[in-house]
Amino acid sequence: MGGTMMTIIPLILLIVIMYFLMIRPQKKREKETTAMRNSVQVGDEIVTIGGICGKIVKTKDETIVIQVGADKVKFEMMRWAISKVVKEGAGHNKATTEDYEEIGDAEEKEVKKSKPKRMKKAAPVVEEEPEPAPVEEAAEAADEAVDAAADTAADAAKEAAEE
Repeated sequence: MGGTMMTIIPLILLIVIMYFLMIRPQKKREKETTAMRNSVQVGDEIVTIGGICGKIVKTKDETIVIQVGADKVKFEMMRWAISKVVKEGAGHNKATTEDYEEIGDAEEKEVKKSKPKRMKKAAPVVEEEPEPAPVEEAAEAADEAVDAAADTAADAAKEAAEE
C-alpha cells in the first residue's frame, strides 16, 4: 500500500506543477486577449494577425470594418483576427460608428470632386521589329544542315570500316 502511494505522489505532483506553470497562464492570456478583442471601439488603431495596420471605423458583433492606407480603403474582417490594439482613439468613448461613417462619406465626396491634372501627350513610340526570315529560307537552311550531318556521319562510318 505504501509503495503504490510513493509511485502515485510524483505523478500527482507533476500534474499540479504543470497546471500552475502551463495551463493556468495560458487560460489567463486567452481571457485577456478575448477581453481586448471585445473592448475595441471605433477609432482604435489595431494590428491584425496578418500584420495589417488600420483604424476601426465600424464594429459589429463578430466583425469589424477597418480603414487602411493612404487611399483609406475599408474592409470587413473578423474580430478574432485582431492581434493587438496599437493606439486607442482620441475620443474613445465619444465617437460612434455613425460619426465615422459620415466622415468616410465626406472624404469620398472630396475625392470625387477633385479632378486629375491633364498631362501633355507624348509623341508615339514606334518600335521597329526585325523582319522575320522567310519560311522557305529557314527550310532550306535546315535541309542543308541535315545533309551536312549525314555526310559527316557517312564519312565517319567509312573510316571506322576501313580500320
